[in-house]
Amino acid sequence: MPKDTPHILLINPWIEDFAAYDFWARPLGLLTIAGILRMHGYRISYIDCLDRFHPEIANTLKPGSFGKGHYLKQPIAKPDALRDVPRTYSRYGIPEALVRKALEVCPRPDVVLITSLMTYWYTGLFHLIKTIRKMMPGVPILLGGIYATLCYDHAVAHAGADEVLSGEGEGAVMQTLERLTGFATGLQFLPDDLNSYPYPALDLQSTIPYVPILTGRGCPFQCAYCASGFLNRQFKRRSPEHVLEEILYWQEKYAVKDFAFYDDALLIDADRHILPILEGIVRHGISARFHTPNAIHIRSLSKEVARLLYRAGLKTIRLGLESAFFEDRSSLDRKVGPDEFERAVSDLKEAGFTGEAMGAYLLFGLPGQDIGQLEASIKMVKACGVKPVLAQYSPIPHTGLWEDAVKASRYDLASDPIFHNNSIFPCQKDPFSWERISYLKKLTQVA
Repeated sequence: MPKDTPHILLINPWIEDFAAYDFWARPLGLLTIAGILRMHGYRISYIDCLDRFHPEIANTLKPGSFGKGHYLKQPIAKPDALRDVPRTYSRYGIPEALVRKALEVCPRPDVVLITSLMTYWYTGLFHLIKTIRKMMPGVPILLGGIYATLCYDHAVAHAGADEVLSGEGEGAVMQTLERLTGFATGLQFLPDDLNSYPYPALDLQSTIPYVPILTGRGCPFQCAYCASGFLNRQFKRRSPEHVLEEILYWQEKYAVKDFAFYDDALLIDADRHILPILEGIVRHGISARFHTPNAIHIRSLSKEVARLLYRAGLKTIRLGLESAFFEDRSSLDRKVGPDEFERAVSDLKEAGFTGEAMGAYLLFGLPGQDIGQLEASIKMVKACGVKPVLAQYSPIPHTGLWEDAVKASRYDLASDPIFHNNSIFPCQKDPFSWERISYLKKLTQVA
């Protein structure tokens, strides 16, 4: 590739938090942009501050099941706003010395692209931007991702990036890079047609322990606790054939065994979407393990879907129950009704799934939540032979629950995204006692 072709450095930042774990977590948006840049002739480099497989630390970390695993962590000082929280705060990812080394050996880029994930992880992001500023003075820094979209004004005011890109960024990134570098090739893909996108550049990683698969973006539901509708204004999907081709590509070229579906609405319109995908997996004899960490909609789970999920090799299934109480639930979501959970579990068991594979998310820490109802929900899920999985609620701007969360919180949520951290149970007027939290977590354990 010609040396005068613009060089773009893409970086996935550290996480700074009380806890973090690689639960099939990859910066899919950033790696998709990397694939698009490569398609258009840009030179690209990639630094993953969360790389569990970096050659200088890989032997120190014990791998988890199905490609998951712990990040390396280093205890650091808590942000001043959280200094009263009695837990250790850490930076997760590779040591700063290795990040600096990677920046030193990287050819000077024309532009740096940085993604962002949880809103309350911005402290690690800010530290990274300051480091880049010192080591690569004068290089424009573009910031995108979830925090940049949900907390745009905060990011513009405090992040230190030259530009902050909000929302789905592929088209905007290409326009911005053309303006900054003068390199114009014309779009080789259609931003609104997911079938025209290249595969994410997962080969830039040290290794590929699993592949995240996104068969569509957005969600037709408007759950009050979820920002999917704000982050993706349209519900768009790839064709089943395009999805199947990608699965075959990663397995045949890189021998990938684990695939995690990232969709928010994987089972919607199953006859025209997930069923053809699963049938193709079975037809091609693909031997792989599939996982649904983002949860699937219970109402869309039929006997046929359950049967094909099992035949295709689904190993980790998460159901989006949130609560087993349905009176006045419409203010929370409309995605599941009475008896639908029990029916779905019955269909899954009939298909061959065991309790070890099945988990049901239950929201924990909602504004004004009735803890008695949460306890009863845990017991009901266990009685069905499914593992209850507590999903600690994080207040998210631009969602239906945001105003209630602001009123319920003992923190000023609107002033600083650091208070969105679900580990501090921000939507309770009084802090949860650790005894209560420990009791509820023990209650979820299945004998």
